[in-house]
Amino acid sequence: MFAVEIGEKMVKTYIIFILLAVIALSVQPIFAQEFNKNIIGYFTSWSVYVRDYHVPDIPADKINYINYAFANIDNINGIIMLGDPYADIDKWYPGDSWDPDSLRGSFHRLQILKDEYPHVKTFISIGGWTWSTYFSNIALTEDSRATFAASCVDFIQEYEFDGVDIDWEYPVSGGLSTNIYRPEDKVNFTLLLAEMRSQLDQAGDYLLTIAAPASSIIQDNLEIDLIHQYLDWINVMTYDFHGPWGDPLADPVTHFNTPLYVASDDPLVEPYHSDFNLSAAIQGYLEEGVPLEKLNPGLAFYGRGYSGVPDINNGLYQSYWGPANVGTWENGVFDYWDLEQNYINTNGYTSYWNDETKTPWVYNSNTQTMISYDNPLSIEEKGDYINSMNLGGAMFWEFSGDKYSELLETIYETLIDTSGTAVNYELIACNLMLSNYPNPFNPNTKISFSLQNNSNVELSIYNIKGQKVKQLISDQLSAGQHSVIWDGRDSLGKPVSSGIYFYKMKTGDFREVRKMVLLK
Repeated sequence: MFAVEIGEKMVKTYIIFILLAVIALSVQPIFAQEFNKNIIGYFTSWSVYVRDYHVPDIPADKINYINYAFANIDNINGIIMLGDPYADIDKWYPGDSWDPDSLRGSFHRLQILKDEYPHVKTFISIGGWTWSTYFSNIALTEDSRATFAASCVDFIQEYEFDGVDIDWEYPVSGGLSTNIYRPEDKVNFTLLLAEMRSQLDQAGDYLLTIAAPASSIIQDNLEIDLIHQYLDWINVMTYDFHGPWGDPLADPVTHFNTPLYVASDDPLVEPYHSDFNLSAAIQGYLEEGVPLEKLNPGLAFYGRGYSGVPDINNGLYQSYWGPANVGTWENGVFDYWDLEQNYINTNGYTSYWNDETKTPWVYNSNTQTMISYDNPLSIEEKGDYINSMNLGGAMFWEFSGDKYSELLETIYETLIDTSGTAVNYELIACNLMLSNYPNPFNPNTKISFSLQNNSNVELSIYNIKGQKVKQLISDQLSAGQHSVIWDGRDSLGKPVSSGIYFYKMKTGDFREVRKMVLLK
């Protein structure tokens, strides 16, 4: 009897243990989703200071790659070195050990994040605008390239990164005046990447990418037709096309930081008029034979501002004194979250939209300040371009600039569930006949369109900030004429204020945006 009771208790205990284990496993957060596009975000080491943005703040369910910026170059030994040892490996977080041999800091947080989100992979990004000083030296000889590549392999194995991102700004010319430049940088960069690829492949299944220039002038200093064979992909820095830097050819007037397309009224001389936009930059790489799937255009989660801008043309294409006298962390540079809270249609700033470049800007006539930036609508336009071209995905700079993830959410929703099949835009646009009447209107306007074929259609209203106000249609519609009334109310049924609004239609991979004005 006693043995039977003991046996029954053991069985019950075993069953309870199994149930508890199952329950424990069931409540563990498991995020192993599949991404059909790259969504690559830069995390900066300095974010952990005054910006107060840390690795656990990253919305890892919305991205699949993290580039950690930056590691530096030890010029004496020709090897990779930590950029900020305290932030990288020493800063204490709850749960960290104080043992001298224990890893702490952002690197350890990245390891923990990858355990929770197995689909996420991490890169150590080397160099950047500030720390590209010695790239020319480490790329100079066969021995220097081998030494540097070996140090990178050791580094990513020690700190459990999945790859290396080389951010040399730039070979031959175009970066800081204090950088070391050589004419042979163009060839040596290719040789460096070849050596990196070889050693990474020998070490295991590791990734190699670069941050590459958008400027057609600087692209000429790369052997683009040769380097892409060594790379998993290329992140093209399609931002900072223009800024308050005073260059008499590239930046004589206020302009767009990240235009998607060329503007017909752009007053700049060539190549700045036609080449300094996202689509032209990507075309430059395609013409050199880079596969579509290896290209990731860059998105800016920040804006650039100008001061001393006269009240002409709402501040666009006008003379300026220099960078804006204000900014989020430095004058002239504005995080998107800061723009959203303090500048877009508030505090004397008015937002405008350029339908050719698909980009917004704000202008304050009292302070004579113009700021070029991206909002959810312009980010969605760039995502639509990526899908239509069937590119690899998108890269963005950087997480803390969009700390409430409004822009990241937009690019995620635009890219993640699409196939990127190319379509005949001219044919669709010709037959769509998208319009609204009356325009301007009060209180209602009718939006009309025509479909050639049965199609899934989404039709949404956006405000001047690029925020979605209301979705009017999300349904499968038959071929033929269609129309819908917008009554000037948001998704909660509340009347919206007078001003400029946009309606955007999606059908298949086609996207079209129109402007309308609500007058009260």
